[in-house]
Amino acid sequence: MTTTSSPLPTRRLGRTDMTITRVGFGSWAVSGSGWRFGWGATDDAESIAAIHHALEAGVNWIDTAAVYGLGHSEELVGKAVAALPQAERPYLFTKAGLVWDPDNPSAAPRRIMKPASVRRELEDSLRRLGVDHIDLYQVHYPDTGESLEYAGGGFGATSPNATPLEEYWQVMAELKAEGKVRAIGLSNHTPDLLEAAERIAHVDVIQPPFSAINRSSAAEIAWAHAHDTGVIVYSPLQSGLLTGAFSAERVAALPADDWRRAHHDFTTGLPANLALAEALRPVAARHGVSVAEVAIAWVLAWPGITGAIVGARRADQVDGWIGAASVELTGADLDEIAAAITGSGAGDGPARP
Repeated sequence: MTTTSSPLPTRRLGRTDMTITRVGFGSWAVSGSGWRFGWGATDDAESIAAIHHALEAGVNWIDTAAVYGLGHSEELVGKAVAALPQAERPYLFTKAGLVWDPDNPSAAPRRIMKPASVRRELEDSLRRLGVDHIDLYQVHYPDTGESLEYAGGGFGATSPNATPLEEYWQVMAELKAEGKVRAIGLSNHTPDLLEAAERIAHVDVIQPPFSAINRSSAAEIAWAHAHDTGVIVYSPLQSGLLTGAFSAERVAALPADDWRRAHHDFTTGLPANLALAEALRPVAARHGVSVAEVAIAWVLAWPGITGAIVGARRADQVDGWIGAASVELTGADLDEIAAAITGSGAGDGPARP
C-alpha cells in the first residue's frame, strides 16, 4: 500500500494505521449511466486514465460505493488498481447499505443494513474490487428501510423494516474483528447516531457532505474531532458548482440522465451558488491556483477534517484540484470567503472555520 511516500500533504486517518493524502479520488462520477443517480454517460477508458493520473500525482486512496453505477464503479476501480504493481496500489474505501433492484435499475435504491445483507454486500464488493479485504468499509446512510431520494433533498422516512443502528454497527465491528475490513466508518450519520455507535465500537471514520455551499455537517465534524475519529468529506466542490466552470447555460445542457438536473443546488439554489463560486476567483488569483483548489482548501482548513473526496471523469480534471492540499489560506482569505458565503446566501451552516 502507498502510505507516507506520497509527495502530497498527508494526515493520519483517525486512530487507524493509515496515513492518507488530504485529497482522495471519488468515483461516483465515473459510475456511468443507466441508474437513478448517474452523471450521464461516461467513457471507462477515460475514467481509468483519470484514476491512474490521480495516483501518479500522489493520491493514495480511492472512495467508492457498491451502489455507484450499481456495481460498475467498484468494477472500474478494481480494473484500474489491478493494472498497478502491488506496492503502488492505493487504499480502497467503499460503502454498503444502499440496495438496488436489478430488475428495475432506474428505481431509487433502498437503505438496508440487515446483517445478512451487509455480509452479502461485502463479499460482492471484495469480488468487484478484486481484493481480499476493504481498507475502510462504511455505512452509506442510516437504515430506514425506505428508498433513497435526492430530488427535493429528502432521504426517505423510517419504516418498521428499519434495522437499528446498534444491530448494524455490531456487524460492522465483527467484520473488522474478522479481518475482512481494516477500519469501519459511518457516512451521513448525525451526532446522536455517532454517539450511539461509539458506545458499541469506535467509529474509525465519518464521511459527511461538506463544502462552502453545504456546511450543515459542522456538528458531525466537531464530534469526530473530539473523539479522535477521521473525517473524509464528500462533495467539497458541490458536484462541480465550486469549480468555477459552471454556468446556467451549462446546467441547462446537462444530459437528461444526470441526477444534478433535478437537484435544488442546480435549480432554485443555482444563482446563489454560482455567485459564491465567482467570489472565489480573486482568492484563487492571489494564490495562483484554480477556483476548485480554493474551494477544497477552504474545506481542509476546518479543524478535524482529514481529507476531501474529489471526483474526476478525465485526467485533466484531476489537474484542476490536485494542488488543493498545498494551498494555505490566510485569515484574510477566510474572512473574504465568509463574507462571500454570507453575501451570496448560498447554502447553510457556519461560514468560517
